[in-house]
Amino acid sequence: MATIAPRGVSAATKADENLRQHGFCILRDVESRSRIEEINRSLHPRFAATPFCQGGFYGPRTKRFGGLLKRAPTVESLVQNPAVMRLVHAILEPWCDTVQLNLTQALELHPGAPAQFPHRDQDMWRGPTGELEYLVNVMWPISPFKAENGATLVWPGSHNGGQGDDGAEPVAIEADPGSAIIFLGSTLHGAGANRSNAVRRGIIVSYCLGWLKPYENQWLTYPPEVASAFDPELAALVGYQQHRPNLGNYDGQCPSILLGGDPPDHLAAIDALRPDQEGALSEFLRQQTDQLPPPARGIAEIERGRNKREVKSNG
Repeated sequence: MATIAPRGVSAATKADENLRQHGFCILRDVESRSRIEEINRSLHPRFAATPFCQGGFYGPRTKRFGGLLKRAPTVESLVQNPAVMRLVHAILEPWCDTVQLNLTQALELHPGAPAQFPHRDQDMWRGPTGELEYLVNVMWPISPFKAENGATLVWPGSHNGGQGDDGAEPVAIEADPGSAIIFLGSTLHGAGANRSNAVRRGIIVSYCLGWLKPYENQWLTYPPEVASAFDPELAALVGYQQHRPNLGNYDGQCPSILLGGDPPDHLAAIDALRPDQEGALSEFLRQQTDQLPPPARGIAEIERGRNKREVKSNG
């Protein structure tokens, strides 16, 4: 089994090329080690109290827990890391109107943990393969990732429908705290076996298309009373935004209305359309208006103007 070890900071363009060509890339030193250590200390009590997983997939020698934005608020810097977000948007935005947070999860791989079953995370959704990317995963090492302590295994070229994985050997992605290991939801991967005498810790942050059901139920994990403390961009990322057209609304409006306290009992549903749909709607309404008698036409034109303003304000 090959290993990939640190080789200096990757340029953004090179990282994008590697991610698209090989299904994974590494961003070196994109977060301070002091921030990673701060996160590590804050998670100590939770790891100590969390039992081992049950089942062969999660691993009987592994501990996992989610909801990190409320358990270690400094994880926000990982979730919104600019270098990571540039890659996430570049990969996912051709297929959606908005990107959403799919998961934040801390994991602890104990000595004796076997290698994880190789898998592709996009298989959660059972959609067509090889046509689009559903998901981008980011593994943040909290302790150094080494081949002997169970570093993430990746099968290069196994993305985009599975090409390139027949008989191929995986590579163990070695990286230090402060670096980010990024791989596509279509890339075959799994945790390696921990053959060392030390625990290996990491954090998984993943992002998916805004019209999918996320792995972690974000609205239960971060209900309005929790999400109201987030900045608007983070709140949107965990689901308090609409995906145009009109998907994920609350009583016909953007769910961010819940972050300002109890909304009124009676709300007016407001269009939230894509620009192409706004154009088609505008043309349709114009044609309808042209067919009306003059008195009704004036009223319709007023309503059409109001509709366009509401669409713009809610987009």
